[in-house]
Amino acid sequence: MFSKPLTIAAVVLQCLALPAIAQVTLTGCHLHDGVEHCFLPNGEETEIGRPTSSLVSASPTAPTSVAATTTAAAQTTAITGCHSHETTQFCIKGNGEEVQVMATQTGNTPLPTAYNGCHSHGAEMFCIAPDGAEVEVVAAGAEGEHTDEHAGESAAGASGESCHFHAGVEHCVGGSAEATCERKDRDYNIKLRIGLIFPMLFASALAVYAPLIMKKMLKMNGSGIVFTIIKQFGTGVIIATGFVHLLTHAELMFANECLGKLKYEATTTAIAMAGAFIAFLIEYLGHRLASWRRRTITSQALSASTPKEEAGAAQAGEIIKGHPSHSDSDSPGLAALSHHYNTEPCSEVNPNDTMTVLVLEAGIIFHSILLGITLIVAGDSVFITLFIVILFHQMFEGLALGARIAALDPTPSDGENTVSAWRKTKNWAMPLTFAVITPIGMAIGIGVLHKFNGNNPSTIIALGTLDALSAGILIWVGLVSMWAHDWLFGELKDAPLVRTVVAGVSLVCGLVLMGVLGKWA
Repeated sequence: MFSKPLTIAAVVLQCLALPAIAQVTLTGCHLHDGVEHCFLPNGEETEIGRPTSSLVSASPTAPTSVAATTTAAAQTTAITGCHSHETTQFCIKGNGEEVQVMATQTGNTPLPTAYNGCHSHGAEMFCIAPDGAEVEVVAAGAEGEHTDEHAGESAAGASGESCHFHAGVEHCVGGSAEATCERKDRDYNIKLRIGLIFPMLFASALAVYAPLIMKKMLKMNGSGIVFTIIKQFGTGVIIATGFVHLLTHAELMFANECLGKLKYEATTTAIAMAGAFIAFLIEYLGHRLASWRRRTITSQALSASTPKEEAGAAQAGEIIKGHPSHSDSDSPGLAALSHHYNTEPCSEVNPNDTMTVLVLEAGIIFHSILLGITLIVAGDSVFITLFIVILFHQMFEGLALGARIAALDPTPSDGENTVSAWRKTKNWAMPLTFAVITPIGMAIGIGVLHKFNGNNPSTIIALGTLDALSAGILIWVGLVSMWAHDWLFGELKDAPLVRTVVAGVSLVCGLVLMGVLGKWA
């Protein structure tokens, strides 16, 4: 008699159970050995196409027992922040733990930055790539320990993006995105950058004009001990700038991953060598031209003189050629030659000096304008530090250049010809060019601030080439025209002991101080 009520109850229970079964949502579907698998709401993995009875037994109203390892694995459904070190890819789990992905890059297609549908097969963990492929995920130490340096980067990547600057060019890693070569939009303190152009102009001008002012106002001897100290300190600054600053910056540029791998590894040093050769060629040709012009002037002066004056002119020619001690001759021919050379009868005209300083300034100008641009485009986090370093850099370099300009020619006296006036103007115009070139670079940087991408391949090649060329020029001028000339053939060749020691200490100080600044700029 209870059969009819029992039948009614069974029908009611079946009607209640069917909606529960129909509401089961499968997630994380993936292929494994050609068979599609999905995850049930309780984290258990099931094959699509299993009998309905097994799905009923796995319904939310009747959860099955799951092993502890499977439950733990199901808590990680995705890994993000994926990045590569050499050929190995690492990703970050939701709890911040780093894992290694056993994936291999094929062709030019980059590896994914994230994987979803993470699940376990036994004790092993697998995740699904965006293209549906299944990859194995293991602990980061399973295939070799990660370095301490990368561990720090990974921690930064788990919390956010980590950016740093090489030679004024920004590189960012970490976070949920791969390192990119695209331009990054940032908020820059424009007013601060504009305002600091003027301190840079003032400091550069003060440093480069100081030796000239000291010589003119204080009547200091250009070959005295004070100028020896300044010149040797400047020699050290120029050499360190070429090696530590410019050559290193050029190498960083050409090693930029956004440029790709160079087919010729010695690109940087080859360009620097070309810069040194160009500097040598300009100096050599300038010397030959000046010597030819001097011989032409001498010949013209001798042919224009009367027979009575020829002997005096010839004597003047011998004095200039052989550099003997001062002669008391009052020959008009001698006076004529002195007028042409714009110097005293017994002094030597060194045609190499002006050309050497011009080549030196050219090398300085090339990299000073780049300094101004890369300073402005640096992020606010490093801008002030970089500005202070470059300010000292410009002051040291200005002293070096100013001392060489001050030692070029004696200051012309009143009443001399237009050539002397030109030399006077030149010796004050050359420092002005140095003083304004870095502020000009800063102004250019402000103009392109919101368009400049230091990781653009064309920009990298341009900056790297100019840095390497400037390095070669300054290395040639510093080593040959300044260091070797002063110590082996110039004023320090037979200098007294005290003067020699002071000059040597000044040289080393210039090398060390500018070398230390290379840590930041």
